[in-house]
Amino acid sequence: MQLIPIGYGNAVSAERLVAVVSPESAPIKRIVQDARDRGMLIDATYGRKTKSVLIMDSDHVVLSAVLPSSIAGRAETVPDDDGNDTDTE
Repeated sequence: MQLIPIGYGNAVSAERLVAVVSPESAPIKRIVQDARDRGMLIDATYGRKTKSVLIMDSDHVVLSAVLPSSIAGRAETVPDDDGNDTDTE
């Protein structure tokens, strides 16, 4: 299992990640509120400002205080099982 660090010691599974988006738009705010209402929201911001919203294939929504571009960059070079950096594409 490949893990992508999302800040403050937290990580998500690269295989389960569908999208990393900015939290500013109204549709994303609705997705976050809907996930909160359904009990599927995971807040990994540690009280800091939300800068990224991660959409998982399990319908979970994860909030992160790390910029989407930083998370995307980390996802591109996830080490494989042998410890070598590989592209996830």
